[in-house]
Amino acid sequence: MGESQPGLVYVCNADEVEPDSVIAVAVGDFPLLAVYNLGGEYFVTDDLCTHGQASLADGFVEGDEIECPLHAGRFCIRTGEPTLDPCTEPLKTYPVVRQGDGVFIRVAP
Repeated sequence: MGESQPGLVYVCNADEVEPDSVIAVAVGDFPLLAVYNLGGEYFVTDDLCTHGQASLADGFVEGDEIECPLHAGRFCIRTGEPTLDPCTEPLKTYPVVRQGDGVFIRVAP
């Protein structure tokens, strides 16, 4: 599935992400992305922890935070802000748009 309209990039189908979980998704030229389902609300961040070379998709979702599997630092999934040391640098987040069964991110046209 491709772009449905200019400025939107398809990431995955919503049903690919179980509630209160995260998956890693490769999308075009983007870095590996982490897609989160928090009770039916979807969020997308870069998948790589900003503290260490770890995939956040291998981490643990706790409420609205993702815990890195490498050093147990945490980030707010909604904002990308670090919430627990040793993480200090925020994650890049992407605006999410749901269309039908798809999860898309909005990018500059």
